[in-house]
Amino acid sequence: MKLYGLIGYPLSHSFSKGFFAEKFKQEGITGCAYENFPLASISEFPALLAQHKANLHGLNVTIPYKEAVLPWVDELSPAAAQIKAVNCIRFEKDKRKGFNTDVIGFKRSLLPLIKPHHTHALVLGTGGAAKAIMFVLEELSIPFTVVSRSGQAGAIGYEALDAAVIEAHTIIINTSPVGMYPNTNAAPALPYDAITKHHLLYDLVYNPAETLFLQKGAAKGAAVKNGHEMLVLQAEASWEIWNDL
Repeated sequence: MKLYGLIGYPLSHSFSKGFFAEKFKQEGITGCAYENFPLASISEFPALLAQHKANLHGLNVTIPYKEAVLPWVDELSPAAAQIKAVNCIRFEKDKRKGFNTDVIGFKRSLLPLIKPHHTHALVLGTGGAAKAIMFVLEELSIPFTVVSRSGQAGAIGYEALDAAVIEAHTIIINTSPVGMYPNTNAAPALPYDAITKHHLLYDLVYNPAETLFLQKGAAKGAAVKNGHEMLVLQAEASWEIWNDL
């Protein structure tokens, strides 16, 4: 039995296990299992590796261990090395290789939405997901400005977002958890009146399916997209990586 799984904590709302159970069923994939491995501390990781040494073929990694898992990975993909975060590990005969499928999922999801007038982006948030989004924007040669509540180096604060800034940045990507269930009445503090039909609003949040951020954008005629497809594409990318497809 080839074993795959997810490490993180907590894992009560994991997308991956249900996705792979359905994938195995629909595609007639046999001899494979996907399990959740909630680790209260990353220090429990070596014991997990030892316990499943014979049949562990791949792992997904979620919050809070995308960076903490790096010491247990022997080699990194270029994206994972630059972002310094891993959310997919492939087990090879003599080594473990780390990948970042946030990059793959976001890029595959974003590309069909890009129009000629989508020339500059605002990235809301500075966490691990934001780093993956910035990597993709750099790959696509789309200049971007980072927005941070804490006003950290290399970012502007939300108070700097006026109509002129919004008009100049026709892609707005929310990488923060603002608006995620159960706090569905929250939205990033933007001057939404400046959003037009030329804007694309992308929210990495997928629960609810239409956050207040996306609702406000859609009301102004903007194109909107939530994070569900990105999640599906990430999972498919993991399967491709584990099976060298």
